[in-house]
Amino acid sequence: MGLFDKLAGWLGLKKKEVHVLCLGLDNSGKTTIINKLKPSNAQTQDIVPTIGFSIEKFKTSSLSFTVFDMSGQGRYRNLWEHYYKEGQAIIFVIDSSDKLRMVVAKEELDTLLNHPDIKHRRLPILFFANKMDLRDAISSVKVSQLLSLENIKDKPWHICASDALKGEGLQEGVDWLQGISFVVLL
Repeated sequence: MGLFDKLAGWLGLKKKEVHVLCLGLDNSGKTTIINKLKPSNAQTQDIVPTIGFSIEKFKTSSLSFTVFDMSGQGRYRNLWEHYYKEGQAIIFVIDSSDKLRMVVAKEELDTLLNHPDIKHRRLPILFFANKMDLRDAISSVKVSQLLSLENIKDKPWHICASDALKGEGLQEGVDWLQGISFVVLL
């Protein structure tokens, strides 16, 4: 059973559709994380960078997921906002080994949080401090500090250290999501 299957079971939702936006800079591991969250029989072996965006749809016993995997390349980031109204949760992925672009990730996060379609909504945000397997990776606590996550007061959020290639840390994120009250879904 995939992690989304478990999430659906925990939330006790009946065939509701959940729109999750998966955002972050290019090469942060968004597509790999989404792939690992799918049921094992739906996972693909060859992950390629997302150009523009891709939509992953799959069903669990009680939930239908639509995950918008948005390209993090600079020229595509302006497309993110076209999907904000539909989003019911956000997964924001950070390459914890890319210290040079941490400032860019923070700028994109600030832009996201201040967008009119996001600002006044209580969307849960799950952060994955990804690529913890790399030698230059900084801790999720340090990532949280660099992104000033403590300043997010009006939305439930959580950060998990992760290694998407091995699937490490993803279960923690799903466990947190299942504990959140998805007011928009109930």
